[in-house]
Amino acid sequence: MANLKEIRNRITSVGSTMQITSAMKMVSAAKLKRAQDAILQLRPYADKLREILQNISSNMDSSLGGDLTVQREIKKQLLIVITSNRGLAGAFNSSVVKKANSVISEAKEAGIEVELLTIGKKGFDLLKKQEKIYKNCSSLWENVDYAEIAALSEEVVEKFIHSEFDQVRIIYNQFKNAATQIVTNEQYLPVELAVSEQQDATTLADYIFEPSKEKILTDLIPQTLKTQLYKTILDSNAAEHGARMTAMHKATDNADALRKELVLQYNKERQAAITNEILEIVGGAEALDS
Repeated sequence: MANLKEIRNRITSVGSTMQITSAMKMVSAAKLKRAQDAILQLRPYADKLREILQNISSNMDSSLGGDLTVQREIKKQLLIVITSNRGLAGAFNSSVVKKANSVISEAKEAGIEVELLTIGKKGFDLLKKQEKIYKNCSSLWENVDYAEIAALSEEVVEKFIHSEFDQVRIIYNQFKNAATQIVTNEQYLPVELAVSEQQDATTLADYIFEPSKEKILTDLIPQTLKTQLYKTILDSNAAEHGARMTAMHKATDNADALRKELVLQYNKERQAAITNEILEIVGGAEALDS
């Protein structure tokens, strides 16, 4: 009977866990819808901004882009690592941290000093003991606000202009769909103005510029950087909810399968216990008759 009680307790425990994971799945699904809408609405704007930047700079001297386009010898690198503040999202955080460690190892082999700017408590907790943390901005997840992200972009740009960092890269999960997140490592600074070699020159649009190209380029680059950082955070936000929804869906399915196994085991044990009791009663009755 003690064994039956233990199985009943496990069935109850698994059932409670299944209710929690199912509720978390529904919450993540609701948040995913809003986050997905936000990133899908921003992407066309961000892509068009980059396209205009490439068109303007396609036939200009790259030095006209100012300090933000200067390619310096990389002695010190800043990595912006974007994770989440919470776990239970499968490999969402660990894959970003793994990629960050790989980039850090490559940089050290090349003699490059690395500092980290972490957005997300999970990344901060996993990396703070290994590398120097320039800044932790996990509070950005409390309210994903463009103004705060733009201010952070301005700070990073200022550090780059004053040569405190020679290169800035961003490592994050790019949102593809609810089940797929792509770990991305992209360059943030210096800004690369050159048009891709694969891009046909005939695809470049013919714009009428007012004021001059130089003035537009000077104003456009900082705006593009702010939008790029904002986009990566929205990407990561949508990817997090997608990863958590998928993880909780799998956890719910596993809990349901485990509960069914335990119920079957409980019924078998209970049937065996009843059979033994019947045999004992029959055996006792036969003993009295004899």
